Amino acid sequence: MTAPRIEALEEVDSTNAEARRRAEAGEAGPLWITAARQTAGRGRRGRTWETGQGNLAATLLFVTDRPPAEAAQISFIAALAVADLADAFVPASKVSLKWPNDPMIDGRKASGILVESGQHAGGGLWVAVGVGVNLATPPEAPERPATAFADHMTGPPPKPLEALTVLAEAFERWRRVWQTSGFAVIADAWTRRAHGLGETCIARLGHETVTGTAEGLDPDGALRLRLPDGMLRRITAGDVFFGNI
Repeated sequence: MTAPRIEALEEVDSTNAEARRRAEAGEAGPLWITAARQTAGRGRRGRTWETGQGNLAATLLFVTDRPPAEAAQISFIAALAVADLADAFVPASKVSLKWPNDPMIDGRKASGILVESGQHAGGGLWVAVGVGVNLATPPEAPERPATAFADHMTGPPPKPLEALTVLAEAFERWRRVWQTSGFAVIADAWTRRAHGLGETCIARLGHETVTGTAEGLDPDGALRLRLPDGMLRRITAGDVFFGNI
């Protein structure tokens, strides 16, 4: 994949929705789409995503020949890239990753990642990797504790386009690792930054809630949860919570 170009818009409903429209019109990327304002930003599981002024909203669009299950691993790459972005501006000791793809600062959510895909008319799978990063302000009424880069900096936070440049470079570094060395290396890097391993975890899985101890990632990215009866449960989709998070 060649180095993605960046296209900056003033306003859009959501950068992921714009990426989908571009893909369905034949755009293959790689292309980063960013917007100063989103009128209908979206997060995982149909949640809204608030992009306050001075925050980053961006989506990487590209086409891949990988099957959908492998292409979905890109969410872990995006999380690592956001963690690298955070490292550039806040103390690295405060930065962690909560499964499946929530970058955290000081135990609070600082970013959201939404991956969507579909069949591309030109062949292969189009993938849209949406990233929202709280640079200047956290959302006003978050569902769970949230923070922003500015809360942990003595100076002003980076401008969105400055942050996107750092993010795009980090994303490309990790994508190349994935391409050349496989997902196991990505999983290891993610685990080194993991939030909550060894702690009690509550996993909400649609109509089921499971409690256990988070042990780490399986090679396919599933979370290993050790249940009180000693059985091991693989969590492949859902929301997980540690303590009050």
